[in-house]
Amino acid sequence: MISNRNQVTEMILAAKVSKGIKWSEVSEKIGLSKEWTTAACLGQMTLDKKQAETVGALFGLPDEAVAWLQIVPYKGSLPTAVPTDPLIYRWYEIVSVYGTTIKELIHEEFGDGIMSAIDFSMDIQRKADPKGDRVNVVLSGKFLPYKTY
Repeated sequence: MISNRNQVTEMILAAKVSKGIKWSEVSEKIGLSKEWTTAACLGQMTLDKKQAETVGALFGLPDEAVAWLQIVPYKGSLPTAVPTDPLIYRWYEIVSVYGTTIKELIHEEFGDGIMSAIDFSMDIQRKADPKGDRVNVVLSGKFLPYKTY
């Protein structure tokens, strides 16, 4: 019996390793970006029935796990306030150092509002560089102005 979404994520990760599946292969099968697909498989997004069944078939999940993939998850996956994983910590560091700069420049360009994390897309690509390959991350979120009333 599965009692929470985290158990399904663990099942997916175990099958991914044992079967040698890449996230890009999963995304091709369900027809969405590798970034969104990975977030869904890690428990941060809701899959529709067809997508959940496709993921279930790829990873050999039982019907109960497929049903869990279709339930709206509790979002936010970091176990601590300050992340300890080195890669995730660097993102925390980027926001800590450049967050006020990002905020200032967005407000200067767009006005008082926020960048949506709901109407949002992300693209992660490897960029060859003779000094060492670069990680190229593009975040794109709809600007949502604060309204007056």
